Amino acid sequence: MVLHILLAAATELYSSPYLVHTGAVVAAVYVVYTFSQGKKTNRERDLHARTVLITGGLTPLGLTVAQELAQRGAHLILVTPHAVDTGEASVLIPLLRSSTSNEEIFAEQCDLTSPSSIRAFCTKFLSAKDHRLDALVFAHEYEHIGPAALFSTSQSDRERAEKDREAASLSTFLIITLLLPSLLVAPVERDIRVVNVINPFYAAAIAGTDTINPSPAPDHSKRGLLVSEGLRSLRTCLLTRHLQRILDALPAAQVPKTDDGSSTVPVVDPKAQKSNIVAVSVSPGIGRAATIGKILNADWTNTTKSKLGIFFYILLQPFFRMLTKSTPYAIQSILHALFLPTPFKIVGEASTEVLKPGALYSDCAVVPVNVVSSRFSVPDGIDKSDEAPTEGVTLEDDGEYGGELAGRLVWEGYEHALLAWERANPGKQEEKSAPDIDTDSLPQL
Repeated sequence: MVLHILLAAATELYSSPYLVHTGAVVAAVYVVYTFSQGKKTNRERDLHARTVLITGGLTPLGLTVAQELAQRGAHLILVTPHAVDTGEASVLIPLLRSSTSNEEIFAEQCDLTSPSSIRAFCTKFLSAKDHRLDALVFAHEYEHIGPAALFSTSQSDRERAEKDREAASLSTFLIITLLLPSLLVAPVERDIRVVNVINPFYAAAIAGTDTINPSPAPDHSKRGLLVSEGLRSLRTCLLTRHLQRILDALPAAQVPKTDDGSSTVPVVDPKAQKSNIVAVSVSPGIGRAATIGKILNADWTNTTKSKLGIFFYILLQPFFRMLTKSTPYAIQSILHALFLPTPFKIVGEASTEVLKPGALYSDCAVVPVNVVSSRFSVPDGIDKSDEAPTEGVTLEDDGEYGGELAGRLVWEGYEHALLAWERANPGKQEEKSAPDIDTDSLPQL
């Protein structure tokens, strides 16, 4: 009976006058879907005995990255705001270990909205017997923050979203500055990478007219949702580029030596890379749950979820699945940034693609970012034509991503915003065990 039904269906289908049209539509949908998922990395890397710290490690994106890295032998530290013993980590970590046959996967609690909790976490990490760190992946900044006005359920959603954006960016900056001294004293032959994962709306900020660098009292009343998210993304991108300038300008920065008999070829051109620490930004693209779901406020676990947003999220699911990225495809650019050889580890022909320090990657390729200097608010007493201070380390102005002045203004803006953030969130006294940032160990900006 079943075979007769299948035979009748096949006969009807092949004799249909719409067969060609149906085939064309299916082919077009497949092409659009394949294009929207983006490029997959063609790189591989053995990560055994390498330690990777991932913030937002238990988010869908963080878990997928963790699974891929764990399968390649990496030692993982996944940062979560929830309790490790009783929260979701108590279930997910054993599952990761068993599914990847990797026991070197651990979760650490750290509330990234609390500067005191971040300081306590960094102190605990640096005080450990073995605090080796080969890669920092800031995955917590990828998820979209704040729903669209149509799907907002309360007046406080906008203010809460702005606070969450500020906390997400400042937590990245604080962790970098606290862990950077430890990274700088690591063996020079160690390949260390800092990967900032940003949302895809940086283009909206580039095309806008808002001031890019953080200001003491920003006005968000007339700023759109995508522009606000884009500014957060663009600032992190400029911060990452300036961090690379700092790393390359440090006196200790040098190209690691090559072992005898190794196929590793050190870089001859000093402009390619001057530090064994490489910082890059990565934009995974528009994800279904992490981007669209947040814009529609369709998160079932959120107490302020929008029923209208959930309705549209379910109704338009076929289009979202065709036009937005699934998590396994979204992480491809992150893996690409972690797997690409750095300039001092080129194996084989000189034409091999290498990781560009300080660059922005999307769809496994470098994305140019053109920012004009008029978009930055320069404090009184500083001329836009001024060069970097000669005291301390002089930073070269490569002209990329707004140049050295743009990066310096963004960095200094984060420094002032961090001080205000810590004053507004003092936290528990017992948590504040981490030392203040030692600015003497960094170049004077």
